[in-house]
Amino acid sequence: MGDRVDVRGVVSFVGLTYLGTWVLTIPLWLTGAGLTWAWAPLLLVVMMFVPAASAFVVTKWISPRDAPLRGLGITNAGGVRVWWGRALIAWFGPPVLMLIALGLGALFGVYHADWTGFSGLSEQFGLAEGGAGAPSVSSLALMQLVQVMLLGWLNVIPAFGEEVGWRGYLTSALLPLGQPAAFLVTGVLWGLWHAPLLILGYNYPNAPIVVAFIMMVCFCGLLSALLGWLRLATGSVWPAAIGHGFVNAAAGFGILFSAAGHPVDNVTSGLLGWSGWIVLALAILLLVLLGKLPVALVVQEVSGLTRGVRRLSRR
Repeated sequence: MGDRVDVRGVVSFVGLTYLGTWVLTIPLWLTGAGLTWAWAPLLLVVMMFVPAASAFVVTKWISPRDAPLRGLGITNAGGVRVWWGRALIAWFGPPVLMLIALGLGALFGVYHADWTGFSGLSEQFGLAEGGAGAPSVSSLALMQLVQVMLLGWLNVIPAFGEEVGWRGYLTSALLPLGQPAAFLVTGVLWGLWHAPLLILGYNYPNAPIVVAFIMMVCFCGLLSALLGWLRLATGSVWPAAIGHGFVNAAAGFGILFSAAGHPVDNVTSGLLGWSGWIVLALAILLLVLLGKLPVALVVQEVSGLTRGVRRLSRR
């Protein structure tokens, strides 16, 4: 990090990430099956590692950095003991925010909830009529909760691939613009990066393509600030990866607490929807009011053979 944006590095990172993603998703188009293709889930996981691969290429060959692992936040001074507390926030925070978002959606009438009967979940798994040997709805609901809160850690692995690129590299590289601008630009580019999937109906299958793009960019722009805070406040990309992984996992709450006969619409409900944006915005506001955003960074002058070197480090 320094006083000026490394334009060559940033442009190269964005170009490589976008190009690599479009090339990788070509099979979705060639097969004609889109997101229903049998190998699509695996392809989406691989796609999440494209930003990390681009960041490594840029920091190794295009715009080399000293200690690239430290620069990308994969390692950090002090190790886990510096960021374990915020890792807990990253673990439990997304499910809590998701529940608040669903509650707000229910209040606005855009999310139809069945908080204790889990009728939507029962309908989803074909248990509405019951059946011999079928698990009870309560057992199924418990399994869904476990899947979100514990098996959600599996989501952290591919989320790490995205976070190394977007927060580990790009947000840090854009810091000379100021933290708000770094978060916003990263969020917009991150949202547009999903373009080949959005066109195929990813996340917003019933919305017009233009609306889907706007929705994804707004969601990513808000979430980028929260994940960016985790990245900068700890000097590590791992809390951001944990937060990202559990945002993805918490999406399962939408079905879990839904009412039968009312499909969940991501345009209006959950963190992906406009009612969820209010919750994300309030979380950002809370960090600002608590003095956590912007993250306090100090400029250190480094003396030596090279004069005038300025570096930013976490206070």
